[in-house]
Amino acid sequence: MSSTSFPFLPVLVALPLVGAIATAFIPKTKPQLAKVVALAISVVVLGITVAAVIAFDTNGDRLQLAESYKWIPQWGLRFSFAVDGIALVMVALSALLVPIVILASWKDADDDGSGGRRNVPTFFALMLALEATMIGVFAASDVLLFYIFFEVMLVPMYFLIGSYGGPRRQYAAVKFFLYSLVGGMLMLAAVIGLWVTAKNGLGHATFDWQEIVNLAKNGGIPGDLQKWLFLGFFAAFAIKAPFFPFHTWLPDAGGAAPAGAAALLVGVLDKVGTYGILRYCLPIFPEASKYFATLAIVLSLVGVLYGALLAVGQTDLKRLVAYTSISHFGFIGIGIFAFSSQAVTGSVLYMVNHGLATGLLFIVVGFLVRRRGSQSISDFGGAGKLMPLMAGVFLIAGLASLALPGTSPFVSEFLVLIGTFSVNKTVAILAALGMVLAAAYILWMFQRTMQGTLNPALKDVAPMKKDLSVREKVVVAPLIVLIIALGVYPKPVLDMIEPAVKATIQDVGKSDPVPTAADGAQK
Repeated sequence: MSSTSFPFLPVLVALPLVGAIATAFIPKTKPQLAKVVALAISVVVLGITVAAVIAFDTNGDRLQLAESYKWIPQWGLRFSFAVDGIALVMVALSALLVPIVILASWKDADDDGSGGRRNVPTFFALMLALEATMIGVFAASDVLLFYIFFEVMLVPMYFLIGSYGGPRRQYAAVKFFLYSLVGGMLMLAAVIGLWVTAKNGLGHATFDWQEIVNLAKNGGIPGDLQKWLFLGFFAAFAIKAPFFPFHTWLPDAGGAAPAGAAALLVGVLDKVGTYGILRYCLPIFPEASKYFATLAIVLSLVGVLYGALLAVGQTDLKRLVAYTSISHFGFIGIGIFAFSSQAVTGSVLYMVNHGLATGLLFIVVGFLVRRRGSQSISDFGGAGKLMPLMAGVFLIAGLASLALPGTSPFVSEFLVLIGTFSVNKTVAILAALGMVLAAAYILWMFQRTMQGTLNPALKDVAPMKKDLSVREKVVVAPLIVLIIALGVYPKPVLDMIEPAVKATIQDVGKSDPVPTAADGAQK
C-alpha cells in the first residue's frame, strides 16, 4: 500500500458526516441556510476528491491513499481505508452526484405536495449523511468496516424515501429496508465465518482485506467453505444491485423516492452491490466465483431482458427509469462474471456511466414531475412544445441511457459485449437484444411525454410553461458534458480502473481469452 501525507479518505468520510450533524441542528425556520451549508460542504468534498484522484498513481500500488487507525485490537478490527482504481472512481462518482443532487433538490423538501411543510434541514442533513456512508463503503479496506457502512447507509435513504417521498413512500421505504436488511444479515453471518477462518489460517484475528486476500491465494479458505461464504456475500450484493429475482424493491423505492434521492439510489447505492462482488466475492472466494459464474450470468441475462420488457410497459415515469436500471445492472453482472479484461473493465466503466446517465434521467424526470404534479406518462404529451430546452436535455439523457454511440454508456456496453463474446457468444448475442429493447422504451417514453399533440391539460398548468431555470441548467450541464466527454475520450477513467481490473482477474485465476495483436502476428 502507498500512503500520502494528507488523510484523504478519512476526511472524505468525516467531513460530510460532520456537515450532516451541523445541518440537522439548523432551525426549521432557516431552510435556506441549511441548503447553502449542505451545498457548500458537498462542494468541498468534491474538491478534496479531485485532489485525491490527482494524488492517485495509476502505475503505483494496487491499494493507495491508505490510512489505518486502531479500533478494537482484540478482534483485529481497525478503521482502515484504502482504494484501488475501481473504488476511487466510485468515490468520485459519489462526490460528484451529491452536490448536483442537492442543487437539483433545492425545492423538493419545501412542501409535501399538499401544502404541508417539511423539515428542510433534516432533508439535506440526510443527504450529507448518505454521502458519508457511500464514500465510506467504497473506501473501507477492513471487511467489518465495509459491512458497517453497507448497513448504515440504509438509514438515511430509508428516511429520505419514507419521509420525503411520494404517496406510497412508507410502503416503499419499508420494503427497501427489509430487503436490504435480510441481505445484510446473510452477509454478517458470512463475515463472521470469514473472520474465524482467517484467524485459524493466519494465527491472529483480522478483518484486513489484503491479509484475507493473501490467505485465499495461498489456499487458506477451503473450496466448500468458499461456496457457503460466497453465497452469504453474493446474496447481499445481489439484493443491493439488484439482480433478478431480487429486484422487486427497486421500482417501488425508485418510484416513491424524491427524484434526487432516486438519482443517488440508482446512481450510487445500487453500485455497492456490483462493487462488492468485484472487491470481495472475486478476490476472496475465487474458486466459488468460478463455480457460481454460470448461475450469475444466467440471472444477469434474465435481468437484462426482463427489466427491459417491463420498462416498455410502464406508465409511470420514475418506475420506468427504475426498471431500465434493472436491465443495465444485468449488463454489469454479465461483464463481471465473464472474467475477461474487456468485459470486467466495461462493467466498472458501466457503473460510472450508468450513474451519470441515469442520474441525469432521474433528475430531469424530477423536474417534469414537480412541474406537472404527476408521474403518469399520460398526463404529459407534447410537453416539448412548452419546454423545448427541457425536452432537449430529456432526449440527451434518454439517448445516453440507451447507449447511443458518442455517449459514455456506449463505450461500457461495447466493452461488456465484446469481452463476453470472446467467452460466450450466445450470452453476448442475447444480451445485445437488451440494446434493441432499450431503444424501444426510451424513444417511446420520449415520444409520449414530449412529442405529439399537446395535451390540453398542460395549458392550464402554469409551471409546465417554464423551461429550465438557471439553477436547473447548472445542475444538468456537468452531467451532459461528462456523458459526451467520456463517450468520446474515456481513456482517463480506463487508465485508472484497468490495473485494478487485471489484478482482480488474476486473483480469480483467470487470463484474458482474447489474443493480442502480437500473438496474432506471431502466428
